[in-house]
Amino acid sequence: MKIYKIKTFNKLLLTPILLISLLCNAQTTENRKYDVAAYVWPSFQPDDRAKIFWPEGIGEWQSVMHDQVKGEHSPRKPLWGYINEADPYVSEMEINAAADHGVNVFIFDWYWFDGMPFLEGQLDNGYLKARNNSRVKFYLMWANHDVNLTWDKRNAGEKNDALIWQGAVDRVQFEKICRSVIDKYFSQPSYYKIDGKPCFMVYDLDVLIRGLGSVTKTKEALDWFREETKKAGLKGLYLQLAIRHSGSNITGLNSDNIGTQEDIVKQLGFDGVTHYQFAHFTNIDRDYNDIMESVKNEWDTVGKKYQIPYYPHVSIGWDNNPRFKMFRPGIVKNNTPENFEKALIAAKHYADLHPNQAPLITINSWNEWTESSYLEPDDKYGYGYLDAVKKIFGSGN
Repeated sequence: MKIYKIKTFNKLLLTPILLISLLCNAQTTENRKYDVAAYVWPSFQPDDRAKIFWPEGIGEWQSVMHDQVKGEHSPRKPLWGYINEADPYVSEMEINAAADHGVNVFIFDWYWFDGMPFLEGQLDNGYLKARNNSRVKFYLMWANHDVNLTWDKRNAGEKNDALIWQGAVDRVQFEKICRSVIDKYFSQPSYYKIDGKPCFMVYDLDVLIRGLGSVTKTKEALDWFREETKKAGLKGLYLQLAIRHSGSNITGLNSDNIGTQEDIVKQLGFDGVTHYQFAHFTNIDRDYNDIMESVKNEWDTVGKKYQIPYYPHVSIGWDNNPRFKMFRPGIVKNNTPENFEKALIAAKHYADLHPNQAPLITINSWNEWTESSYLEPDDKYGYGYLDAVKKIFGSGN
């Protein structure tokens, strides 16, 4: 009986302790701050090099402005108008709108072609010159993909795959890119960091390896990048990758299979992974709620398979008909602000289940108008998508 009484006493003693612990954890989750990061596609600005695609001189607004109804596609227009996103006063307005609705990080698509940056105006002349940029941090996703005439509506969809710029770079160009990024951006007070390390994302792993020559040479280059970051007085580099489907394989110089995405990520020492778009890993030509069931399964699969943090990703939609003269099938259906809100709740839940990693959630996107996936207000839903973010993450995030 003594033993029984002691066991009963221990259970009674542990019960309030457990309750207090659960209450503390709930309070911590309730008060937790999240890093809600929206990708930025910096093509809605004047850029002389971009006139090869958009000769009117207003960037890809040209394609949005001349978008016509075709097939299932019904064009939407920006509520703010065809703004110049490389204007610091416009950036201040956008930063306030983002921060007021709980978006506190911008991930800028960042390009480098022919030995120099491309479409850098929105970041350099807009965001960095905005007087309020401390309200929304930023980091870079090196969009290291090839560019053909897809961006040119006059040629897109007509099997004109002429290569304009190659995304792959050799070691000499890679080092030039890294030094530019370290010197120009990592030193900015609003640059986003994880564990005190500036975050830098790579878009296309295949292209990175193809340019540098092999997995071994790529690892050497990335290790050099990490050391150069430390030499600049920073704690190190937090290297992210925008992964594709969890079962993807990586190809080499001759398009040979050189390993699974998971294995190569491990070999190269990436610190974290996320996605860029639902279209990269699931069928998007269906109802948004059905898509989200597949997306949540993918989150769980990646989270279990990879030995590094996965940061949950939510896309708002997909419909790239603004880039084409003819109808292109493959459109997300029923992607209302209400259904987007449900997706954000799921992403928040995933982040809460992984308290030992940064509370980062990525969203496609702030302004992908020609892929119909944007937070910026439009003439159909107004501020609906931004209001969904505010409802889940709060303006005080």
